[in-house]
Amino acid sequence: MAWILSLALGYLFGSVPFGLILTRLTGAGDLRAIGSGNIGATNVLRTGRKGLAAATLLLDLLKGLAAVLIAAHLWPVWAPLAALGAFLGHCFPVWLRFKGGKGVATTAGVAFGLAWPVGLAYALTWIGLLATVRISSVSGMTAAVVAPLAAFVLGYPEAGLVLTVIAALVLFQHRENIARLRAGTEPRIGSGKNK
Repeated sequence: MAWILSLALGYLFGSVPFGLILTRLTGAGDLRAIGSGNIGATNVLRTGRKGLAAATLLLDLLKGLAAVLIAAHLWPVWAPLAALGAFLGHCFPVWLRFKGGKGVATTAGVAFGLAWPVGLAYALTWIGLLATVRISSVSGMTAAVVAPLAAFVLGYPEAGLVLTVIAALVLFQHRENIARLRAGTEPRIGSGKNK
């Protein structure tokens, strides 16, 4: 029963659509009708409101972190399932007909919650690539792949297992971005076309 509760707790936290809520509250419109239609920070950035995008990113990260920390307190053994639940909740929220975001910021949060050194590896990869390559999808996907590798190397095998599953799902969520990368048409941050 504890594993179900942990997974459900994570899903409930992850399914809070902060990007959609913030854009509506600030009069920026329905985020699902903008750009890619995703509810994450990258799509919020398409509204032209950088502060709003930053707030979305932070809140999406914090909901993943909170889910794991609370589950770790209540059911320590099953905290990794809360991490998976938070990711699934963000990407496939029942309230939005299972159309959410791509899970990059939420993955950062759960990585920090599972093991802060792994979260740090994720964040450094994500931010470093974003600053240099300036392609959101590349930085997010690479960070997602680095996280489980870092977990195994640093001695967090349970975190490594769940982060491997999450990394595979992150790549799946970015399948259209991968196609654009292969075609050489994936836009860079600041181009106004980022999806």
